[in-house]
Amino acid sequence: MRPPLALLLSTALLASSAFAEEGHHRALRVPSVPSYQQECAACHMAYPPGMLPAASWTRLMGGLDRHFGTDASLDAASAKLLTRWLTDNAGTGHRVSATPPPEDRITRSAWFVRQHNEVGPGVWKRTSIKSASNCMACHAGADKGDFDEDRVRIPK
Repeated sequence: MRPPLALLLSTALLASSAFAEEGHHRALRVPSVPSYQQECAACHMAYPPGMLPAASWTRLMGGLDRHFGTDASLDAASAKLLTRWLTDNAGTGHRVSATPPPEDRITRSAWFVRQHNEVGPGVWKRTSIKSASNCMACHAGADKGDFDEDRVRIPK
């Protein structure tokens, strides 16, 4: 006896949804190149490349001399290597959209705002957090691409 079509379709949808979610987590856990950790994590968390679309990474890397108010310039070879790695591993699909977030800021992207909609403006200003860009304050595994909601701890 064959299972009803509705059962097959719902099973397929659940499986594809689970696979997409696994793919989402995998995209945030891309193995980093040493120069990304060395250059970028010297000043801030080395954000997973899947958090922005390729166009945003290209613009950010092309403007390192004015990187959010700081000169973060790199030699041409390093910039080329990092730009290629970031764009090759950039976000796609529902996490990022065809329209990059304003100023290419992760914290202003639609998915970031949606995921943090319950966090009040005062929380970001706490001394223990300082700003929305300080992922490590609430996501202890953020530097490894772990943003699982079950492990979020918002400090006082």
